Amino acid sequence: MQFSEKWLREWVSPQQDMAAFGHQLTMAGLEVDAIVPVAPPFQGVLVGEVLSVVPHPDADKLRVTSVSTGTETLQIVCGAANVRVGLRVPVATVGAELPGGLKIKQAKLRGVESFGMLCSEAEIGLAETADGLMELPADAPVGASIRDYLQLDDNMVELGITPNRGDCLSLRGLAREAGVLNRLSVCTPEIVPVKASHDETLAVSLVAPGACPNYVGRVIRNVNAAAETPLWMTEKLRRAGLRSISPVVDVTNFVLIELGQPMHAFDRAKLEGGIEVRMAHAGESLELLDGQVVTLRPDTLVIADSKKPLAMAGIMGGQGSSVSTETRDIFLESAFFDPLAAAGKARSYGLHTDSSHRFERGVDFRLQADAIERATALIMDVCGGEAGPLTVAHSLPHQPERAPITLRAERITRLLGFAMPAAEVDDILSRLGMVVVAQDGGWLVTPPSWRFDISIEVDLIEELARIHGYNNLPVTAPRADVRLAPQSETAVTEARLKRLLVDLGYQEAITMSFVEPGLLAKLDPASTPLALANPLSADLSVMRTTLWAGLLKAVLHNQNRQQPRVRLFETGLRFVPAKDGLRQERMLAGVVSGTVNVELWSHIKKDIDFFDIKGNIERVVALLGASDRVGYKSSAHPALHSGQTAEMEMNGQSVGWIGALHPNLLADLGLVGPVYLFEICLEQLGEGRLPAFAELSRFPEVRRDIAVLCGRDVPAADILASVREVAGTELRDCRLFDVYEGQGVASGQRSLAIGMIWQHPERTLQEDDVQARVDAVVDRLKTRFGVSLRD
Repeated sequence: MQFSEKWLREWVSPQQDMAAFGHQLTMAGLEVDAIVPVAPPFQGVLVGEVLSVVPHPDADKLRVTSVSTGTETLQIVCGAANVRVGLRVPVATVGAELPGGLKIKQAKLRGVESFGMLCSEAEIGLAETADGLMELPADAPVGASIRDYLQLDDNMVELGITPNRGDCLSLRGLAREAGVLNRLSVCTPEIVPVKASHDETLAVSLVAPGACPNYVGRVIRNVNAAAETPLWMTEKLRRAGLRSISPVVDVTNFVLIELGQPMHAFDRAKLEGGIEVRMAHAGESLELLDGQVVTLRPDTLVIADSKKPLAMAGIMGGQGSSVSTETRDIFLESAFFDPLAAAGKARSYGLHTDSSHRFERGVDFRLQADAIERATALIMDVCGGEAGPLTVAHSLPHQPERAPITLRAERITRLLGFAMPAAEVDDILSRLGMVVVAQDGGWLVTPPSWRFDISIEVDLIEELARIHGYNNLPVTAPRADVRLAPQSETAVTEARLKRLLVDLGYQEAITMSFVEPGLLAKLDPASTPLALANPLSADLSVMRTTLWAGLLKAVLHNQNRQQPRVRLFETGLRFVPAKDGLRQERMLAGVVSGTVNVELWSHIKKDIDFFDIKGNIERVVALLGASDRVGYKSSAHPALHSGQTAEMEMNGQSVGWIGALHPNLLADLGLVGPVYLFEICLEQLGEGRLPAFAELSRFPEVRRDIAVLCGRDVPAADILASVREVAGTELRDCRLFDVYEGQGVASGQRSLAIGMIWQHPERTLQEDDVQARVDAVVDRLKTRFGVSLRD
């Protein structure tokens, strides 16, 4: 929204400069984007009248003119083609300073004295370029300062009006806001109904009353469409960002900026029958004022006569019924179009106009008659003419409703942080044009017809805060009873888990919960993921059922940027469809690739393997206090390499997976392998274990090592579990410290070396005690697994 400061001050004039006034508007929610002077500084330029024009004796393209400035007659040499006797123009006298620092001096041009300069719009800063002298109206006062005559000590102000404040897309709306903010009355132009001088009317039929419940029209005869728009109007329009087109169009644009009501004028001679406000018929087309031809859709509201569409309602008129310089009679319309019906229609045709901009945001539905009376009076002042009676079409059942809103005093206090006096509440809302009725504990408030953004209680409270002044709201520290939530001593926080993984060389990743359907189908083919109704893109259209989808993409991203060693982990939700709805499970997942250690002269270069990542997971499980409850068994997963996959189990339930990414998936994703993955369900692991004090034994440890031969298919974890079962309560540690296959060991077998450490808390263990426990371990292993001791 752009407007002239002087034009606004004709309505309401706060006692502050434009900078302070602009700040006030901005703080009230009407952001001032720019304040630009109408004209740059200059001085010494007067209104002059050309008295005579004779050819220059030594130059074909120059003229020697005699120009009156009211107090003296000056000889000025001029080269403009449009200079002529009787023309009134800006005259820069000797000593004048023009924009850009140009100073006018007495000079000789080809031997002829020149005492000044006749100016174009460009030379006084009113235009970028000009073809000739600036021609002033014939009644311009000779000798007057051009700055005073054109009111150039003015500013063009541009506001960034938010979509909810369509009521401020006019001088009337802005003046109303300024009046409320500064407690000033608004000087509105007097709108007097124009008396009809003939009785011609056009029948108006509201075929689509839901989209257009109000339509007002009037026939004006014998207008002079070739008349010249007065300078005061063209200047106001120019400073509002609109160029002068023709007197009738200029008047409708003037009323648009002044009152906020879009209007349109039709050439009466080009209309056939009455006016119909209806939806477009299939196959209809219309040539618009900008020359393009559009094919109308059936959901588009049009203004039509009995034979054809005339205009796209609330968007743009048609070329076939437009007003031209030959027009004698016009039909002037002013209508209200429902914002929901208008929303998006212009953009769907690739259009955006001043009219559509306003109708989409909401135009005062009680303004149409006043607007047409104002436009009629201006047209008759500029173009002459004879006005007919108003044709008013209303559909009462489809009028916008303004339902009363209950406003509670305690709600104001709770949201604004202080108790606003009842008198101030009543005063602010009343000055905003609302009907306020006091009741117990508050007020019943009815919004005005021009406010489409007020429908609930908080909207009213926002208005109170806005007008009271956001900077004037008291600063009150919030108070609340704060109670510390109990913290479980056995709980292991995610932050602690993350610190552990960071200590192990991992980096945390955060990936999208929306993933590519194709990739997810390869990683988790057994699940049917939840598809998004409005996906960001086809590659992000389903909810993840495993965190691996995002992590693998992150590995690929890093490998493509010369990062061969990648260690990433992520905590987050996976979304698993279930019979009772969508199940959301908290997961910890990770991915590793590259070498075990960073590249360093003292490190042995070794690629990561299954047991490296399994060791990391065992550290996580140990932190959770579940080492003795979580087991690992060889299993199969569609995304993992057979033979390098382990399923984690606790109490007979699967709680996670570890393994190498399947070679087929490595190739499909373009990854450099091997790549190892893990994923653990944190919720199923539960809480950790509370540490318990145990006194250190003062007696020595006793260690015995055994090497047993067993089948390659016997899990070492099962053997160690059996050792712990029968080795007695004094067993402090049991570890597998060597695995051997090769010479001396039969094919299909392997040798497992197990170290066992005993320590008694109250005495020194004797050889017989230890040997008995070793024998019990060996007997159990022979019975259960068929092992034999290795020599």
